[in-house]
Amino acid sequence: MGTTGITRGGLQYSKKEKAVLSCMGKERNMNSVSPVSGLLDLPDMDKLVDSLAQFILYEEDSQTSLAAMEAAGTLTPFYPEAFSRCLVRKLSKGLQSELQEDSTPFQQDRCLQALAAVSTHPSIMKETVPILLQHLQKVQKGSMEAGVHSVVSVCQSLKQVALQCHQNVQNYWYFHQAVVPCLMGLAVQASMQENTHTMLSKVLLTEEALSAMVLVISTACMYLSPELAAQSVSKVVALFLDGELSFIPGNSFPSTFQPFQDGQCPVQTQKKLVALLMAFVCSLPRNVPIPQQDRLLRDLLALSCSSDCLFTATAAAKCFAGLVNKHPAGPQLDELLRTAMDKLEQGLNEAPHRSQALTLLLWVSKALLLRYHPLTTHLTDKLLVLLGDTVLGPAVGDGFALLMADSPDVLGKSCHAEMRLMFRQRFFTECVPQLVQGFHTAAPGVKANYLKGLSHILNHLPKPVLVTELPTLLPLLLEALSCADHVVQLSTLHCLQPLLLDAPLVVSLHIDTLVSKFLNLTDSPAMAIRIAALQCLHALASLPTPVVIPYKPRVIRALAKPLDDKKRLVRKEAVTARGEWFLLGTPGR
Repeated sequence: MGTTGITRGGLQYSKKEKAVLSCMGKERNMNSVSPVSGLLDLPDMDKLVDSLAQFILYEEDSQTSLAAMEAAGTLTPFYPEAFSRCLVRKLSKGLQSELQEDSTPFQQDRCLQALAAVSTHPSIMKETVPILLQHLQKVQKGSMEAGVHSVVSVCQSLKQVALQCHQNVQNYWYFHQAVVPCLMGLAVQASMQENTHTMLSKVLLTEEALSAMVLVISTACMYLSPELAAQSVSKVVALFLDGELSFIPGNSFPSTFQPFQDGQCPVQTQKKLVALLMAFVCSLPRNVPIPQQDRLLRDLLALSCSSDCLFTATAAAKCFAGLVNKHPAGPQLDELLRTAMDKLEQGLNEAPHRSQALTLLLWVSKALLLRYHPLTTHLTDKLLVLLGDTVLGPAVGDGFALLMADSPDVLGKSCHAEMRLMFRQRFFTECVPQLVQGFHTAAPGVKANYLKGLSHILNHLPKPVLVTELPTLLPLLLEALSCADHVVQLSTLHCLQPLLLDAPLVVSLHIDTLVSKFLNLTDSPAMAIRIAALQCLHALASLPTPVVIPYKPRVIRALAKPLDDKKRLVRKEAVTARGEWFLLGTPGR
């Protein structure tokens, strides 16, 4: 290869390398890049890979570094030997050097991201996955600082690898068998440490680290075939119910693993690992049988209502709800739900664990709402009653967002949840009339709870449904804007903004009130509310000119203040909104 080339950041590239890099920057999918595979011979490719490594590891501009990672990931299937020889080894050595005290999380993240990016060929993936897991084990052994950040970064890379390989059954099964037992084993080992105040036992037991591992395990399970999933789930369930450690590598642990048994440390720390069980069993296809399911459901139900750790109780409640959602209809499910209702009634009436019982109620309600189970009506009535509770009411109002939103995990499409079409419209039809009635009859101190629930429901409704119901609901939404609760205000603003454009006739009837309330909220202490109020004022300018032109001087004067807001994003929205109001009534507008 010739020496004539270009230089960037102190790195020199030949014309041929430049041509490939340019092509990679413009065409990123496999089909369009395939002609590039014949552009360079192997010696030239080694030099190009080395150049990409320099970009990835040392380029100051993060966008350039990411582009080099994408280019490497696209070329790896065509030149796996070159990338193994010239890039993977450098990245592995880079991670080793990151273990030194003078390393930075930024450098470590670059290496981890690049290892995931190039895992687009089976042979490369079988090199990178062990490197990532070994790095995680070194974090676990306390050999580096910033352990939690390191665990989260490794897990993000592992999740990316899983998403890249899931279409190939053999590669995905390899990933599953290599990663899931390792993550489970590291977490189990951490939960068994006698001194739970050391870094050794605390890093992987933080909520951030466990949540990151949940995403990896879930992604490593959701694409399994029923046959392969059945092989694996029996081992995981046996681990949590019977303490069977045989499938975990290096299973010589200092004590037994009994997360569902009562007791103090280390049992309490072991209970947090139910989140990993949730990630596994709730990500499987619906036709995969869960061994000892009745016993597992009973233990999850008990733990969700009794744990003093909210993270543990929530994980148990979500796991219970995920399994209930997929449970076949029939007497067995009916009996299970009767037991759950008794447990809920008891928990909601006992002060120590009322919050845990409410969390279970919300997740079970969501699980049954998605599948149109008849018990949904009873659970909805229970939630509506609890809106009037002075202690639990605000959390119940927030819980309506959980019921209406798309679930990213156990009750989502990716985890094979049973989900009927138009469940939101059905819930709206059955719930909102009672919600409005409850608001009008509620004591002044709890009215905000009803407004919070209503705004969350309306925020997740399809726009055509919302426009149809707007004449009835708009007065209540205007009242919600005066509520002192910032969550209610923000949710209502987000609900109103698109309606200002889609239902101008209805909105015009309340223009005076809307202008006043939006202007008042531009002075809110919460930045998100100031931004949303300015966006709504911008949208108001699109109403028919005769409706809004009388308010032009008032709005322009009032919007002078947010032009000097201390937050740049607020100033930006203020400039845009004020500009639209300035143009009102001008020719061509």
